[in-house]
Amino acid sequence: MSDNPFFRLAPFIQEYIYRHRWTELRDVQVDACRVLFDSDAHLILAASTASGKTEAAFFPILTELYQAPADSVAVLYVGPTKALINDQFCRLEGLLQESHIPLTAWHGDVSAAKKRKLLGHPQGVLQITPESIESLLINHRAAIPRLFADLRYILIDELHLFMNSERGLQLLCQIERIERLTGGHPRRVALSATLGDYDEAERWLRGQDQRPVVTVSSQAPSTVRLALEHFVVAQADDASDSERMPSPDFEHYLFETTHAKEKVLIFANQRSEVEATIALLREMARRRNLPDIYHVHHGSIAAPLREATELAMRDERQRAVVAATITLELGIDIGQLERVVQLGSPFSVSSFLQRLGRSGRRGNPSEMWFICQEAPTGKDMLPQQLPWELLQAIAIVQLYIEERWIEPLTALNQPFSLLYHQTMSTLTAMGELSAADLARNVLTLTPFQRISLNDYRLLLRHLLALDHIEQIDGGGLIVGLAGEKIVRNYRFYAVFREEADFVVRAKQGEIGRISEAPPIGERIALAGRTWEVMDVDHRQRILFVRLIGGRVKSYWSGGGGAIHPRIVERVRRLLGETDIPSYLQPHARRRLQEARRVAAQHEIPHQPLIPLGGDQYAFFPWLGSRAFEALVQLGRAEATAFRIGHFRSPYYLIVQSALPLTALRQAIRQRVTGPDPAPQIGETAPPHHHKFDEFLPRNLVAKAYLYDWLDNEAMQRSLRALLRYA
Repeated sequence: MSDNPFFRLAPFIQEYIYRHRWTELRDVQVDACRVLFDSDAHLILAASTASGKTEAAFFPILTELYQAPADSVAVLYVGPTKALINDQFCRLEGLLQESHIPLTAWHGDVSAAKKRKLLGHPQGVLQITPESIESLLINHRAAIPRLFADLRYILIDELHLFMNSERGLQLLCQIERIERLTGGHPRRVALSATLGDYDEAERWLRGQDQRPVVTVSSQAPSTVRLALEHFVVAQADDASDSERMPSPDFEHYLFETTHAKEKVLIFANQRSEVEATIALLREMARRRNLPDIYHVHHGSIAAPLREATELAMRDERQRAVVAATITLELGIDIGQLERVVQLGSPFSVSSFLQRLGRSGRRGNPSEMWFICQEAPTGKDMLPQQLPWELLQAIAIVQLYIEERWIEPLTALNQPFSLLYHQTMSTLTAMGELSAADLARNVLTLTPFQRISLNDYRLLLRHLLALDHIEQIDGGGLIVGLAGEKIVRNYRFYAVFREEADFVVRAKQGEIGRISEAPPIGERIALAGRTWEVMDVDHRQRILFVRLIGGRVKSYWSGGGGAIHPRIVERVRRLLGETDIPSYLQPHARRRLQEARRVAAQHEIPHQPLIPLGGDQYAFFPWLGSRAFEALVQLGRAEATAFRIGHFRSPYYLIVQSALPLTALRQAIRQRVTGPDPAPQIGETAPPHHHKFDEFLPRNLVAKAYLYDWLDNEAMQRSLRALLRYA
């Protein structure tokens, strides 16, 4: 009996388990208890969605707090979104009812009174976002030692999202800054349903701490239902990409697919597609005299409307169809979801698994239906005749089915934008510092281990010139007047880019935000409905609208994601295979067969360069996004025997050259085996990929671009092999 961790749990947790009629702890919960009870190691819980990861972490942690109460906040729970924190707050409230362990949420929507209460009497579990931690470190630095004097655990939810982002590096900086202020070394516990490389995850979580990290994994076998269908969009001859309209077949298929179940979640890669999809379904339901069960969920929707959508999904008495972006990809409890629909292809295997995992709870199989579209291809050049989105979707599914492969961590080596942010944050929080002390405080943080002292000196001199920092008479550095305007704006706390949005208001209240202000009288789509602009307040950045009918465009720019080279290589192999995946539906099956015939006719999987007539060639480099970007950068250089025209990253380029095929192949081979492409930036401004790049010296932006956005080595290595025998 003593070997069973259940009997080591606090009485209120045992009662919670009885009340929920659990007959036993799950394997991941048993293993997590043993690690946390019997060692001082950090812990990663890598288990599928709905596997009980949250309870696995909190059962032993709360037992410790129950048996030995802390003198401050004892658990710092870090979530990637306010919505996830709110959701977990509701879950933990029930667990903590009888424990007398306080639970506090802290983010932009939490009242100042609740925050003051925690600062006055710090206890229990604090749930927070990285942006709010940054605010604490800047605005309440003196309170940090008391607030976290007895901090025992830092719990990071959705670890994979932090590992693959600049925001995750910000979090590592924050953890280390808190440890320095308190002198403590709390254990780190992380949760994720989609980790590709456990060793990488352990290195990331450990940081500079020397304690071991134990990974507890539990990927329970489950039944998965997949379907993938494909349609050609209807498009006038002179229509742009943004004016393409769904075909009637697509509309009918989408409606029937989503109407067939009580609870359906639709994922799209762009907010504009989310809006258009719900507007379409709502209109089709109206024509059929069916009830309006349609909702929108993305980051630009007002919080009350998002929360109403989440409630509709949880309410077992309501039917609901929700279209969302990444905002519902995370572990928010949305009840018993029966089907996930994916419009187009996700950008990664990780995203596919996160979205698939939203369904299939309570013992039911996970179910995802892909629906891909493409424009008519009759007059297009050869590369445009292939259905790349369909191929990418199949490749992503096959990589997981065949190999259980998930993308590994892509680390930033030269995070200068974050370096600016943490420099300004540290100087604001600590006040006057010498340049040497500032460097000691900042450059010793884990994310900046690869940044040289010379580059940091260059940054500081540049910030002095911009008046973001100022050198006072004694030689110390303080935040300058221009810098004050940056750091005292609440938007500074976030390291990700935020659009300068216009708030959209109707008589019903705030609807959400859009990225630009259309003229008065224009119609816009937001929250799955159509609104007419009645007035614009440019100073306050507010749009006043009224509800009308019809379907119109959305006011957001599009976005994309980096594609891993393994996905591109799987697309290449897919074109040369003969097997048809069983989940392909009739149109998708036929389109894949057509694509294979075109590929075989032109030997596309094996011939990287194919003449198109005149001075144009199709170039299929079979590179991932970062290596493809390096190739494009290389092709833009002056005095090159070829010029790159139209391209679709990362699948093909249209190359223009007066050289015959053999000579062009040789020219490209010589070019890609040449020097590092760093000089190719030339006098042109390097692209600004990160939020604070505009405040950096030009050569540091270029260096970050070359190290972290281009993969020159992979490009050279792959193309040398590709062109050797072609």
